[in-house]
Amino acid sequence: MKQLKKDLLAVTRELKALMKKTEKVVKAVDKLEKAKPVVKRKPKAKTKPKKRAPAKKKGAALTATDQVINIIKRAKKGIEAPTLIKKTGFEDKKIRNILMRASKQGKIKRAARGIYVAA
Repeated sequence: MKQLKKDLLAVTRELKALMKKTEKVVKAVDKLEKAKPVVKRKPKAKTKPKKRAPAKKKGAALTATDQVINIIKRAKKGIEAPTLIKKTGFEDKKIRNILMRASKQGKIKRAARGIYVAA
């Protein structure tokens, strides 16, 4: 009986020691939770969007007219419509319309019949 009583006292001491250790761990965890507060996201209020500067265009693609005029500028002696069709891949009617519009605007001139040069 005495041995049993000694064993029970030893177990209670060990349990008290474990209880103290767990309390220390709980306190450490509480400190960590306080150090890093949980950030709650607030719903965004509906406001008017801020005015932004217009976006800068990064090497915007050339228009069909610009492509044709650039090809004509590179040709020193002038260029014919069928050659423009081959170089651009556009249809005949589209090339003819571009040539007519560009000549009216003064961007190109007719050097001879069917030959166009930059103005």
